[in-house]
Amino acid sequence: MNEHIETKSENRGRLSGKVAIVTGAGGGFGEGIARLFAAEGAHVAVFDIRGDAAERVAASIGGTAFAATVDVGDRAAVDRAIAAVAAHFGAPDIVVNNAGWTHRNQPMLDIDEETFDRVYRINVKSIYLMAQAVVPLMRAHGGGSIINIGSVAGIRPRPGLTWYNGTKGAVNILSQSMAVELAPDRIRVNCVCPVLGETGLLEAFMGVPDTPENRARFLATIPLGRLSRPDDIAHAALYLASDEAAFLTGVLLPVDGGRTI
Repeated sequence: MNEHIETKSENRGRLSGKVAIVTGAGGGFGEGIARLFAAEGAHVAVFDIRGDAAERVAASIGGTAFAATVDVGDRAAVDRAIAAVAAHFGAPDIVVNNAGWTHRNQPMLDIDEETFDRVYRINVKSIYLMAQAVVPLMRAHGGGSIINIGSVAGIRPRPGLTWYNGTKGAVNILSQSMAVELAPDRIRVNCVCPVLGETGLLEAFMGVPDTPENRARFLATIPLGRLSRPDDIAHAALYLASDEAAFLTGVLLPVDGGRTI
């Protein structure tokens, strides 16, 4: 481990000295996760396909952050970024697969093949590629924590989002299967399942303009009466990444205000 990491390990946060990678961290849930992890002592690699967004978040976090422009659906891009993180910080202890996309809420037969492929590439193939790149490093390092951002859409789907729902069903069950297979390597795999959130994808999920009247229709399906926020997801991810959750693996954790009840 290099001198930079050893110096920073004096931080007393819950992730003190840990190396964390967060994909899709240039905004929304990912940005919230990256910021909280850094505040808790982690050295955070901010991955996003929007390089300017990744740089903005990393710069605002400061010296414990590292930005990389990464298309998580491209093997070469993922491999390059993971190698850069390992060279900069060392082997990753925590990986949060947060990058995601959706098609607009509409009838399932109206989704064209290109859109279908893109949603599966970003939401599902990315987890395959990240696992290929980071699991060997975690094995050699003695273990780690992988957190996939699934969705309540993979538990209790809404109409109009069929193909997106399918990707999140895949993420949810992949998390459990990975947890079983990687447990002997001391690699924990858990899944946070948010409800509809206050992010840039909100209108696509709703399929209608984000007016107070339209938003009220969706809020009526959430018992606690609001959308999820980046800090909600970040705190759930922090717990699962921390040593406090050392005996938790294969968990699907709905952060949903009661939506799945």
